Amino acid sequence: MSSGVDEVASENPTHPEEMKSVFDLRVGKHITLQGSARITPAGVISTGIAVTAVALAFGYLASSVKRRRY
Repeated sequence: MSSGVDEVASENPTHPEEMKSVFDLRVGKHITLQGSARITPAGVISTGIAVTAVALAFGYLASSVKRRRY
């Protein structure tokens, strides 16, 4: 029987510089998790920009909150 992870890992890449990751996680005797991820260099850059934007927004909010002094 073929699993979905095996099928994803054997597909031809849709982008020449595509990066793939496949993992199997076993928890105890009866639980097995399988997963895979694919990303392109443009996706890595976009993710970095999004994380930076969220971090800057949180930093701005944190600096704008007035601290209470007792």
